[in-house]
Amino acid sequence: MVGEIIDGELVVSPRPSPGHSNAESEIGAEIRLPFHGPPGGGRGGPGGWWILFEPELHLHGDALVPDVAGWRRERMSNLPKTAFFELPPDWVCEVLSPSTAMYDRTGKQAIYAREGVNHLWFVDPLARTLEVLRLDGKEWRIVAAHSRDEKVRAEPFQAIEIELIRWWPEEESPK
Repeated sequence: MVGEIIDGELVVSPRPSPGHSNAESEIGAEIRLPFHGPPGGGRGGPGGWWILFEPELHLHGDALVPDVAGWRRERMSNLPKTAFFELPPDWVCEVLSPSTAMYDRTGKQAIYAREGVNHLWFVDPLARTLEVLRLDGKEWRIVAAHSRDEKVRAEPFQAIEIELIRWWPEEESPK
């Protein structure tokens, strides 16, 4: 189980399904290699980010656990010594599942806006979609929506091309 405090309410969710875990792992691997590391220090990419899986965020009374999150190293030069982060990330990726989508798209999305997270991705492994949102003042703006097997450059990681088909589990062949 994963516990989060969203607007003062304890929300307990089951651990992710295999399809959810696969998408989260693929996204993290694809983004982490080129971007995680000091500027110029990514593997095959520009670096300049901390990219972490399921970090615990303590944000003004809320405790959230996004699937993947990233901080620009110019804002957070070193990782904190605590087991949680009080500095909001610059980018969050929420992999949607039937048990968490409502919280991801309402309470958590509003908290991310309040805290000034600049970029938010919603990935739906069942629908095989990626929604890219950018914070515009205090409101979210959908800047791109992609699906299935597209190859995309999604902000804030436009430096690389992402093949969405890698994020989805292979479909079973008919028997």
